[in-house]
Amino acid sequence: MTKKLEGKVALITGSGRGIGRSIALKLASEGAHVVVNDLDEAPAQEVVAAIRAAGGQAVACIGSVTAPDFAERFIGTAVSAFKGLDIIVNNAGYTWDNVVQKMTDEQWYAMLDVHLTAPFRILRAAQPVIRALSKQEKEAGKSVVRKVVNISSVAGLFGNAGQTNYSTAKAGIVGMTQTLAKEWGRMNVTVNCVAYGFIKTRLTVSADSDATENIDGREIKVGVNPDLMAAMERSIPLGRGGTPDEAAGAVYLLCIPESDYVSGQTLMCSGGLTGI
Repeated sequence: MTKKLEGKVALITGSGRGIGRSIALKLASEGAHVVVNDLDEAPAQEVVAAIRAAGGQAVACIGSVTAPDFAERFIGTAVSAFKGLDIIVNNAGYTWDNVVQKMTDEQWYAMLDVHLTAPFRILRAAQPVIRALSKQEKEAGKSVVRKVVNISSVAGLFGNAGQTNYSTAKAGIVGMTQTLAKEWGRMNVTVNCVAYGFIKTRLTVSADSDATENIDGREIKVGVNPDLMAAMERSIPLGRGGTPDEAAGAVYLLCIPESDYVSGQTLMCSGGLTGI
């Protein structure tokens, strides 16, 4: 049986760990050739090795999505390694919370840079490649549907206390999704968004007050207070947070041929949670 994404070239930011890793493994299991990205080389290469060990094809593109030259390098890696570009998943990101009166400009711009400016630059860099491929296919009488999946959050749809920066950026990616769905439809590209609720990753698991993660040269406090996490899970109709594999499933739905006529939409992957 032919795999649903056989031979497709998929680029996934932040795919060395967490949700992004699960997305990379899921798309690869369905035949996609994957460009794996992470800030650090070790996790990215581990995912590449796992995909290759399972019989798939993958390469790594290491570095921060916020670097000025990253977008061109990321798109160039796909074209150089696999001679194509079919799926882009803008997944990379993290949170850096504070109430608005204590939030610094650095915190504000860090969230906009990683969640909004980076996807913009990647999609801008991808457009000439997609346009050229689309033109060639049209002239050859072929119809190829390409996919963009941007990652938002329920915080971007409903807001969340202490996350003015993150919520604003995640709301912005929804607007970008809807706009590019209108711009890129003529190139046979669907552009959709997945808005996650509470997904359990290294950045959201229960942690003590001193837990930090080095992200893009900054020591960022991570983890969720255990009592707060329990309260959050009780508010989810399914009664629990989601797993990275479940989160990956929502992206997968928007990448397969069955969703070729779905565009400009935001799919909530939140266990039934419809507000915060």
